[in-house]
Amino acid sequence: MVLQQQTHFLTKKTNQEPSQDFIFRSKLPDISIPNHLPLTDYVFQRFSGDGDGDSTKTCLIDSATGRIFTYADVQTNFRRIAAGIHRLGIRHCDTVMLLLPNSPEFALIFLALAHLGAVSTTANPFYTQSEIAKQAKASAAKMIITKRCYVDKLTNLKNDGVLIVCVDNNEDDDHCVLLVAGCVSFKELTQADETELPKPEISPEDTVAMPYSSGTTGLPKGVMITHKGLVTSIAQKVDGENPNLNFTADDVILCFLPMFHIFALDALMLTAMRTGAAILIVPRFELKLVMELIQRYKVTVVPVAPPVVLAFVKSTETEKYDLSSVRMMLSGAATLKKELEDAVRLKFPNAIFGQGYGMTESGTVATSLAFAKKPFKTKSGACGTVSRNAEMKVVDTITGVSLPRNKSGEICIRGDQAMKGYLNDPEATARTIDKDGWLHTGDIGFVDDDDEIFIVDRLKELIKFKGYQVAPAELEALLISHPSIEDAAVVAMKDEVADEVPVAFVVRSEGSQLTEDDVKSYVSKQVVYYKRIKMVFFIEAIPKAASGKILRKELRAKLETEYPK
Repeated sequence: MVLQQQTHFLTKKTNQEPSQDFIFRSKLPDISIPNHLPLTDYVFQRFSGDGDGDSTKTCLIDSATGRIFTYADVQTNFRRIAAGIHRLGIRHCDTVMLLLPNSPEFALIFLALAHLGAVSTTANPFYTQSEIAKQAKASAAKMIITKRCYVDKLTNLKNDGVLIVCVDNNEDDDHCVLLVAGCVSFKELTQADETELPKPEISPEDTVAMPYSSGTTGLPKGVMITHKGLVTSIAQKVDGENPNLNFTADDVILCFLPMFHIFALDALMLTAMRTGAAILIVPRFELKLVMELIQRYKVTVVPVAPPVVLAFVKSTETEKYDLSSVRMMLSGAATLKKELEDAVRLKFPNAIFGQGYGMTESGTVATSLAFAKKPFKTKSGACGTVSRNAEMKVVDTITGVSLPRNKSGEICIRGDQAMKGYLNDPEATARTIDKDGWLHTGDIGFVDDDDEIFIVDRLKELIKFKGYQVAPAELEALLISHPSIEDAAVVAMKDEVADEVPVAFVVRSEGSQLTEDDVKSYVSKQVVYYKRIKMVFFIEAIPKAASGKILRKELRAKLETEYPK
């Protein structure tokens, strides 16, 4: 990473001296990125024309059924599906909701919509009827593609004219047509004639994916990710002579992280396809099943989130499986602390371990696998260095002035991989992307002397104790290191004297008789006074999003309703 310093004048009412603008870039040189190409043309570039890819090679493996799709199969299928979707009335820039669990169909439909020039808005199939309706209406979805078991949640939308396509086996498809009038069988799409699809005129600035995110504040918003943005994000990771993420065509990449989330969609599925790797799709994470699949398919790459790492670390059965094929583990979605990182290395002795950093709005900002070779060394807690063809700066959360190395502030990024904005929300877009094109992430972090990035916490999640800042993630890492604690989360509780105090929600390990005093004593011995836990609440499970992030909003609501002062 190269640190460049630029001088500009601060625009404030009072006269001030010029201030340096500290901008961080990758050590690796920028590369030429063909982000003028539509997404599917770019992803499958090596499997068409003069490309060197072998189309007979396995692309997708369905762990649930054993089905295998070669790269040729994938391209043939998504083009047919695109023609079928077009025949049902979906056109360039129309929005379609994918309400699906991990499956080959998810991948094929997403690619089909991208090929057609339409927009995929991805949603968690476990959302409630109300949550689905809000996203469908906000995104103006004209079609929802789902499984029969979720159709009951869509009755109101069907009555509003939204077309529902059901993805199941043939028998279930037919049943779905009888069950809900107007529900179309997915097999109608797969049997379409791809030659009937007109060549769409796709602009690099067209939106191709629109997941929903709360961003740094507020309610979920449609994040408009363009063809140019996704192509750039993928290329930053795997193109060029020294890729930031060293996937290879020989890899078998495990995908149990939810494909409706940007981490699995961008950094796993599309990135793996660009490199010619095989993707082993798992509907959901089950520890024993995942270990059995690693052993059976000789999985080489295991992308994870911190809760998954915790499950591996806590398990007493990992030694029953041959996990030696795993050469790489990549953690994302939330910062992984030193204790878990060190513990999981013991479970996978042949694997290098790295962390990635990004968000739905920004794409992948950094990865610690840029120069990964065995033995791999990186600082614990570091999430990598800035990606190529991108810029980063750290700004003071009060003054907005950019900061040099080893100074914590809000992470801001700039590059073609970032979103173009929030759907129909110019005010939220302006709050997130400033006039100079810097996207404000809401994450607090710093860059050290070796160019590595450390995320301290979320700006909105910092606890203010008499002016002191308390990072929940720091206390959570400490709590999880206790042998009798299975999981933990820390949030702020209002206090008349201190303004806010940290309180902990704790999941005891099985059979543990851990008390509140035990937890408080354990923490107080290891932190300064203002970081001590004020109260402890024992619960069955920490609420988390599918990406692995703690749902602090739910815990704060629980605190107010169930544990009033």
